[in-house]
Amino acid sequence: MIGFTCRSLAAAVGAIALGAIVLAAAQPAWAQADAAASYPSKPIRVIVGFAAGGGNDIFARLVGQKLSDILKQPVVIENKPGAGGRISAEYVAGQPADGYTLMVGASGMMSIAAATLPKLSYHPTKTFVPLAMIANFPLIMVVPVSNPAKSVKELVDWAKAHPDKANYATTSPAFTITSELLKLKSGMPGVAITYKSSNEMLLSVMGEQTLLAIADGPPTVPMVQGGKVRALAVTGAVRSSELPDVPSMAEAGYPDVDVYLWSGFFAPAGTAPAILAKLEDALRKAIQDPDVSGKLKAMAVNPGGGSSADFRRMIDADIEKFVAVVKAANLSFSD
Repeated sequence: MIGFTCRSLAAAVGAIALGAIVLAAAQPAWAQADAAASYPSKPIRVIVGFAAGGGNDIFARLVGQKLSDILKQPVVIENKPGAGGRISAEYVAGQPADGYTLMVGASGMMSIAAATLPKLSYHPTKTFVPLAMIANFPLIMVVPVSNPAKSVKELVDWAKAHPDKANYATTSPAFTITSELLKLKSGMPGVAITYKSSNEMLLSVMGEQTLLAIADGPPTVPMVQGGKVRALAVTGAVRSSELPDVPSMAEAGYPDVDVYLWSGFFAPAGTAPAILAKLEDALRKAIQDPDVSGKLKAMAVNPGGGSSADFRRMIDADIEKFVAVVKAANLSFSD
């Protein structure tokens, strides 16, 4: 009888101990589920790695206001500029993965940096979860109006016939990589000439110091429309609504010169799946809202708002493509 009682007591103690272990193991999952169920219960910070008033800041504030309406919590935009946006990424990577600190990241600080900076301290799709692309936009290839080339093919032929005059203007890795991609796909020669700003770069084309530039729309479109430079193509498969008479690179015969710059929302890796799902759904609704998408289109960009999975695949494909260009063209970049 005593032996039976001891065995029963031992079994009971063992069961209690096992139950305690199971309970302790389950508590983090319960806590995570509770946090996700009540999310968001306080203001959400969105970190922007660029100064107030710039394109990414405008995107963040436009979408952030609608996101606040959807989630019923304030969305506070904080600017942490520096190092082309990389300072903000390093900061957000070190924040709690609780859904209350998000980031608006641009292609330059994410996919392009991952392809060009071997010592980058973060990875766009491993350190972070891509939530939603806000918008993307192509680049524009321009040449001096005095150049006889009226198409990309004619320019390639002209550069091959005049290799001593074949150069291109650039201000950033994005422009350099795109120009080098065109060289790789066309066989066109060309030496990079670096400038401090897009304005200086475009003035060099206008003044015939450089043969071509592949640049972003805001500084380029007015110069094209004003007849100061000639646009030969926009990167990608479709034409730009701002320059409807300018063919796409695909139409020009170079479909592989398919480069778009983009901006999007990111969360730190490790954020609870239920919180990520709420954020993805809310961001999709915010970006696709007619008022928001209409204002994005008015800025000459293509509104996003697709799935997180699509955004991740696009970034990974960008990195793979840019790494290949960097290796093939033997490029090197500094921080």
